[in-house]
Amino acid sequence: MPIDAAKALAAEPRTGEISWNSKDVQLYHLGIGAGLPATDPDELRYTLESRLHVLPSFATVAGAGAPGVISGLSLPGIEVDLARVLHGGQSLTVHRPIPATGTATATHRIAGLYDKGKAAVLVLRTEVADADGPLWTNDAQIFIRGEGGFGGDRGPSARLEPPAGEPARTVELPTREDQALLYRLSGDWNPLHADPEFAKVAGFDKPILHGLCTYGMTLKTVVGTLLGGDVTRVRSYDTRFAGVVYPGETLRIRMWPGDGAVRVAVSSVERDDAPVLADTVVEHS
Repeated sequence: MPIDAAKALAAEPRTGEISWNSKDVQLYHLGIGAGLPATDPDELRYTLESRLHVLPSFATVAGAGAPGVISGLSLPGIEVDLARVLHGGQSLTVHRPIPATGTATATHRIAGLYDKGKAAVLVLRTEVADADGPLWTNDAQIFIRGEGGFGGDRGPSARLEPPAGEPARTVELPTREDQALLYRLSGDWNPLHADPEFAKVAGFDKPILHGLCTYGMTLKTVVGTLLGGDVTRVRSYDTRFAGVVYPGETLRIRMWPGDGAVRVAVSSVERDDAPVLADTVVEHS
């Protein structure tokens, strides 16, 4: 049986040390499109080591993305075909600002395993703390096609009511044709994002952009547009990956600011506003 729910949920957490430095942070920022225009002060905070601020979504790749989607699928009780795997959603809670250089302890475990009938949803939780205490908590929701039907709980629904009214701000943000090739250098080596043959086996016409790349690009846009460029104001960031992005497409990012939170919806301009990110909320101070 590819998924042994009891074994997976009973497995002991995996704990290990992770570390990162300013070069890792800069590479991540470049992978999500920072640095244009290259001399813009708002961009230099992401690209110049002497001014470096860490966008909270860096937490999804810190320590080379460990455990990441691929390594998470090697946890006890989980044995699935990578071509059937899609990243379904991501939740990030930031306990305090992420330093540009750090060493921390990361604890990984399976926090949930849900039976959606024709698919399974696996929740991989990563809790990271350094000598001064907790830094962040990441939950990755992994959608595994064809692996449902094992008799488990269907799990909670992540769907939110759509934001009311017209967005307060809309930004159109182009992606580059080589963006996935650059972003994957931060640690997500899934061939779905680089290998055309693998992409076809997985059911796509060509490689797709990492969902977490779109996730980072969107957060950077919200911070720059509505939070005065202050990365330390972000408290949490949740999204559901509602569709794919092909490198070279343009993201349409719609924002509805509210009391302590921004609702966001992201779509593809070239594909008639096909949904990309949905149920997206950035909570902030």
